[in-house]
Amino acid sequence: MAKKKYIDDETIGNQWREGDLILHFNLKRITDYQTPLMEEWLSVQLPVLTMVEQANFDEKYKLAVKKIAGWSEEDLKMKFITHILDLGYLIEDDNIVTFFDKMIWATVEGTKLTVKSDFMMAKGVLDVFRTPYFHFQEYKPQKNPSGDPMGQLLQAFLIAQEKNKNKNPLYGIEIIGETWRFVVMESKEYCISKTFTCTDKEDLLQIISVLRKFKEILLTRLMD
Repeated sequence: MAKKKYIDDETIGNQWREGDLILHFNLKRITDYQTPLMEEWLSVQLPVLTMVEQANFDEKYKLAVKKIAGWSEEDLKMKFITHILDLGYLIEDDNIVTFFDKMIWATVEGTKLTVKSDFMMAKGVLDVFRTPYFHFQEYKPQKNPSGDPMGQLLQAFLIAQEKNKNKNPLYGIEIIGETWRFVVMESKEYCISKTFTCTDKEDLLQIISVLRKFKEILLTRLMD
């Protein structure tokens, strides 16, 4: 018997909504964000910043407080998010490559998925990746909104599961303007954290700590 379709034939790429994906792939959205993996990821202390890091943090924090309401998607990425990723140690090394605006695709359970990952960390070399570990999706609602960012993130996760061929959990972030939500997906289940606000100084420090914690998880558990 053919699998029931929950979307029309023209639904592709970032047109998939979160609810479409839940129905089509039988996903489970965990509403209680206190799962073991999420608890581990978020159980961090505020970071100790070096003098250089503190200066960078203060500059970007003040800029976001003043300007973020007027930023486009590209402004948000280049003027703020890239600096926070650096402070969170999500940078390349000999075994890890990072990509912005990377188109990824796979056929998952007979359905072809294609999505642009706004940021991806993966095992790879130069512009070729093999094992995706981490994604984020973001857009600025006030400036030309496009698609469902959680739906886009879930597509990236499903594509990564298909490419990775392992049972390791996947990690990512949904960013909408000043709000950040961390997401962990394991098999068919995904868990979404509480909301962090990057224009709140303590929340932003917490975001940096959580990013650093992911780097630790990546190096100690996810690298093959």
